[in-house]
Amino acid sequence: MNDGLLRELAPQVLTALVRRYGGFDTCEDAVQEALLAAAVQWPRDGVPDNPKAWLITTASRRRIELFRSETARQRREEAVVALAPPDPDPAPAVDDTLTLLMLCCHPALTRPSQVALTLRAVGGLTTAEIARAFLVPEPTIGQRISRAKQKVKGTSFRLPPADERPARVAAVLQVLYLVFTEGHTASEGSAVDRVELTAEAIRLTRQLHAELPEDGEVAGLLALMLLTAARRAARLGPDGTMVPLAEQDRSRWDAGAIAEGTALITHALATAAVGPYQLQAAIAAVHDEAASAEDTDWPQILLLYDLLRQVAPGPMVTLNRLVALAMVEGPAVALAELDAADQPDHYRVDVVRAHLLELAGDLPAAREYYATAARRTLSLPERRHLEARALPDLRK
Repeated sequence: MNDGLLRELAPQVLTALVRRYGGFDTCEDAVQEALLAAAVQWPRDGVPDNPKAWLITTASRRRIELFRSETARQRREEAVVALAPPDPDPAPAVDDTLTLLMLCCHPALTRPSQVALTLRAVGGLTTAEIARAFLVPEPTIGQRISRAKQKVKGTSFRLPPADERPARVAAVLQVLYLVFTEGHTASEGSAVDRVELTAEAIRLTRQLHAELPEDGEVAGLLALMLLTAARRAARLGPDGTMVPLAEQDRSRWDAGAIAEGTALITHALATAAVGPYQLQAAIAAVHDEAASAEDTDWPQILLLYDLLRQVAPGPMVTLNRLVALAMVEGPAVALAELDAADQPDHYRVDVVRAHLLELAGDLPAAREYYATAARRTLSLPERRHLEARALPDLRK
């Protein structure tokens, strides 16, 4: 039985129930129970001819049961009993993915709650799957989802007013970017990445792009995800160690994903106002289109980082720009800018400084900073990689 089918249908089933009955929290619980029932019954009995209608019918019945259990008054009980069985497929013809994403990214919710609710309601992931993906105890994720549903309880299921939509779309993009980033480079634990998160982020961003095909930033984010995920197969060596971008076997990169991502960002830059996701995607495209590390167009990357620093300044943008600056103007110039910058208390600063010192030929100092960074990171694969860079046989 294809888990991907359930995840694809989950938001469609949820929107059908919310439109018919109202009450996001109760409907979402009913959908989750229907998904669990499908996970048990379909492998045994076979996938129904109309799986979406099966899920809607099952979830509708469960929603009625939940409503019955929540009320003690006879008139409500009688009203529920009198409800006619749902139509085989009461879902509207339109795709409500955007409406559901905006509801899950409601401004009243914290960012962790937005992420959890999005993955649960739109992504179809179970609480346990979300907890495993983010290395958070399952009860913690359960509490976040429960609190989030209570906060959006009573919120009407419709797109927000036109003047509120840009901010809500921006929040949706931030959530999807966060999900992808955590999946591509796990912030802690023994895994380099978490494929289930990157795949889910790409799937949901594809759906959002289908809803908003002319939005340059949506296209930019999808392009960024594809261009970044395209390198996944080359990120680990045969022994499981991390391989830096410059040393990766580029023949293992996903040419199809690179072509799709490049086409997306090329079109977006030519037709829409430039935003930070587009600029990041353009940088990724320059890296991916280079036949080798030596062929990388570093002046173009530096120019793109200069633009990104103006559009969306931040410490990580500053650090990444310094690497490009070192490749164009030399490591001494980049080190001087790093010394003058307002540096955050983050191990990435030590990594960049170590890399710049290595480029400058100061290997003892580079090893010292690699070792410091290794002690501070929570990612075990990254720690092993940085510890290896700190060994005395470090070479340029």
